[in-house]
Amino acid sequence: MTKVSILMAVYNGQRFLQEQLDSFVAQDGVDWSLTASDDGSTDGSADIIAAFAALHPGRVEQVQGPRNGVAENFRHLLSFVPTSADFAAFSDQDDVWLPGKLSRAVSMLEKVTDGRPALYCSRTRIVSCDLGQRGLSRDISRPPSFRNALVQNIASGNTIVLNRAAVDLLQAAHAEAGPVPIHDWWAYQIIAGAGGEIVFDREPALLYRQHGENSIGANAGLRSLRERVQMTMRGRFASWHRMNTAALSASSHRMTEANRQILTDFQNALNTPSTLRRLKALRQSGAYRQTWTSNAALWVAAIINRL
Repeated sequence: MTKVSILMAVYNGQRFLQEQLDSFVAQDGVDWSLTASDDGSTDGSADIIAAFAALHPGRVEQVQGPRNGVAENFRHLLSFVPTSADFAAFSDQDDVWLPGKLSRAVSMLEKVTDGRPALYCSRTRIVSCDLGQRGLSRDISRPPSFRNALVQNIASGNTIVLNRAAVDLLQAAHAEAGPVPIHDWWAYQIIAGAGGEIVFDREPALLYRQHGENSIGANAGLRSLRERVQMTMRGRFASWHRMNTAALSASSHRMTEANRQILTDFQNALNTPSTLRRLKALRQSGAYRQTWTSNAALWVAAIINRL
């Protein structure tokens, strides 16, 4: 049976943790194992995982996280994927996976038969704390690509499943790169940049619980739009772009030649003080977001030097 290594970052997650763990047990068609990296919890998270491990001997390992934020905790977890695992799946601590999440992801990834790295991601059902339905996460209107990955993350980390080649690639890239703002965005960029396959599933894979302690939260609604406009104006996205491109540059030898040129063009757009040259370099990079409104915001950010 196909072996899937689940990688779960944990930090003070006791409120919702048990429901997520129970949803792992409900997965069918795969042989799952779990590595939970606790990043210094002060609640009962460790005890909940220990009790879960006792119920599933040989399947659960609890390790100490690097205590340097959620992105580094997930990248740290990559080193614990067993060599026997065929696939690896990122997991948040507060969601509920739908039955068949892993088997569906595996079946779609197995269609990539040429040995390339491949990343599966999907839409989610956005729910409240008590799992009341709020709607679906956004669909995509344009194909996943490195040009898209440079300026937008469509790969929600709580849905990501990686084939073995993608795990190996990310492990190697993590050893090269410095810090990144968001682990799933970095994974999308590295795998797309290396010419890998990005599989976007329009069927929701899990219940994405929204509460006051989400690290990122669902990108939906007017409140989210307002927050992102504020982040652009304050230069937060600009800071993230520079962190991302620094990490990508460290692993650029793993990219296709075409994507290395795209990265160079985008870096030129980030670094030139001239507005006209900045816009020209952005156009040459071909970077794009999924909707016309978010694309317009990208070009406005370039004009006002907040790219």
